[in-house]
Amino acid sequence: MEYCLTSDDDEAYVRSLAAELDRRLDKIAKNSPFLSTTMTAVVAALEAYDNAKKQAAQNEELRADLRRALEDTACAKLEADILRRKLEYYEGNKSGEQ
Repeated sequence: MEYCLTSDDDEAYVRSLAAELDRRLDKIAKNSPFLSTTMTAVVAALEAYDNAKKQAAQNEELRADLRRALEDTACAKLEADILRRKLEYYEGNKSGEQ
């Protein structure tokens, strides 16, 4: 299938997307020969959109995990700083007693 399009993306990237899409359309058409070309394209579009939405949800989960990890790290640093100050305080008082 040939089509003409314009994109700001690199030509090699766009061609690789087109080749991938062609393979997907061919696979759908072979698995469901009763589908029209339009319906084959719709099935491919639905699959692509489904994958994109699932990937976006997974990315958001990873971002949330990263935010929690950063918050945990900040809390751990704060606790370490508090403990370091307490240790310095106790060591200062201990040396003052001698």
